Amino acid sequence: MNASAPAPTSAETLRTVLGGLLDGLPPKQASAAVERLIASYRGQTPTDAPVLRNRSDVAAYAAYRMPATFEAVRSALDGLAEAAPDWAPGSHVDIGGGTGAATWAVDATWDGPRETTVLDWAEPALALGKELAAASASPVLRGAQWRRAVIGAGLTVPDADLVTVSYVLGELTPQARTAVVAEAARAGQAVVLIEPGTPEGYLRIREARDQLIAAGLRVAAPCPHDGTCPIEVGQDWCHFSARVSRSSLHRKVKGGSLPYEDEKFSYVAATRFPVAPATSRITRKPQIRKGLVLLELCGPQGPDAPGLTRATVTKRHGDLYKAARDADWGQAWPPAE
Repeated sequence: MNASAPAPTSAETLRTVLGGLLDGLPPKQASAAVERLIASYRGQTPTDAPVLRNRSDVAAYAAYRMPATFEAVRSALDGLAEAAPDWAPGSHVDIGGGTGAATWAVDATWDGPRETTVLDWAEPALALGKELAAASASPVLRGAQWRRAVIGAGLTVPDADLVTVSYVLGELTPQARTAVVAEAARAGQAVVLIEPGTPEGYLRIREARDQLIAAGLRVAAPCPHDGTCPIEVGQDWCHFSARVSRSSLHRKVKGGSLPYEDEKFSYVAATRFPVAPATSRITRKPQIRKGLVLLELCGPQGPDAPGLTRATVTKRHGDLYKAARDADWGQAWPPAE
């Protein structure tokens, strides 16, 4: 008897479900919708005018952005899971969740919390998100609540074990951004914020990180400490990369030919319960040279600890050298024994 085929992963299922979104929509029309949405998101978006106005907008946006958002959020959630290996959320609220990429990522990380609520102000996005979730094999996704809410001042979030806010802060005014982070900190036992891996996205995460710490949360990832970020503003920025497999539809919409792309993102995960952050974290792609590996690290801060350091790992370090050659950007260092 033949062994049964392995169940598809959440990422594979999501790509399959997204594959049917643009059926019947000419590629040129889909590409034009994507270009308009990109221009809107790069501009100033008032908090009372959602960019996603109808199903065509939402379908184009989902095909263009959901795979990358899913992988970025899942990478950030992995950082939280590593810092709290014995913890799993029983409830989850996604603020500004749109079509639900973060909800899919949470389900993939912890096999789904018992309760999930997605809040967004765009009815077409919520409707399509619910439709996509209904096509998944996950009872958690199929049972998620999709609720309209104005994302900004006055937002009220149900208390939850985990609150996520992904690729939303950049759409808000500074006042609305502060209000949303404050409400996430109040409602969540754990809060994960993700923004694009640009200098501007990093600054928004840095500002929100300070706000979460001031609200009494402790940083779980990516930072190894709760101190001031050691990066000099304007000189560099903290960000990471997640590899995204691209379907033929995704390549068509984005106008590319490679079977993958790398999504750059910045994030912070903070909690109200004890966690074990990384000793140090690799903040750039390791540089492999003949007989050595150079690692850019963010580590502990103090009188004798500058925070940002470079480690040179050579063959004489034995197993540590082998680990360094296999290490990846964003991973904890040194590796767990």
